[in-house]
Amino acid sequence: MIQGLRPLAVAAATLSLAACAMLPQLSGKAPEDVSLSSAAGPIPTKLTGYLTTGDLDGAALLGPPPADGSLRGQADRAQYNETRSMAGSARWTQAIQDNDIWAGGALRSYACAAGKAIGPQPTPALYRLLHRVELDVRTIGKPAKDHYGRLRPMIGDSQQICVPREDWMKTNASYPSGHAMVGWSWGLILAELEPAKADGLMAAGKAVGDSRVICGVHFQSDIEAGRTLASAMVARLHGDPAFQRDLAAARKELARAPAMSCRA
Repeated sequence: MIQGLRPLAVAAATLSLAACAMLPQLSGKAPEDVSLSSAAGPIPTKLTGYLTTGDLDGAALLGPPPADGSLRGQADRAQYNETRSMAGSARWTQAIQDNDIWAGGALRSYACAAGKAIGPQPTPALYRLLHRVELDVRTIGKPAKDHYGRLRPMIGDSQQICVPREDWMKTNASYPSGHAMVGWSWGLILAELEPAKADGLMAAGKAVGDSRVICGVHFQSDIEAGRTLASAMVARLHGDPAFQRDLAAARKELARAPAMSCRA
């Protein structure tokens, strides 16, 4: 989807295949959400998430998105219009990178904030956990998206967005934002593993959601709903024994992970 990121995406997919070959096969599949796919397509995996659709009712928890003519709906539209002026800025470039949570800049942002290398090679257990949580975002978030069916802000609007327009954007609903869910849930989990680095890790998680508004593919209220649902999902995950086992393994692994420094 983003030509400049395609080589990175292919490399990430190759690394993910190698990592998944060493993992146990799990049955089942999360609902497809093309908005979370890599630029080179979905990251290949035989993993499933930890949760099932019935574990959390996202639509009931969130309630409907703001109506178009409401004050919040008007504020959403005004913010979309205002952020079109950010095209070409450094923050716009970051939004392009954050579009691909795996091969773009998002995963690296967490590693920089933690000061530790994070990936399929240095931290395979943590990488596996993050991958399963991303699949849980699909399982928990997609039914809420489908239930409310909110159109994305650029549909029916010709202003520039930070990624190429594609047909799936017309049918993949806007509320809640899947990227905001992934960004916030990863931030919460990594902050639990590295509490001394919580400020930076949560800032990295927040930036993923903020990038979707700057990009023009989500309203601000989609992002807020994504963070709310992600918080509930992570709370629910803590009641899952398999998640707790993987979290403990990831904590030990991250403590031994090689240090990583990033240029400001």
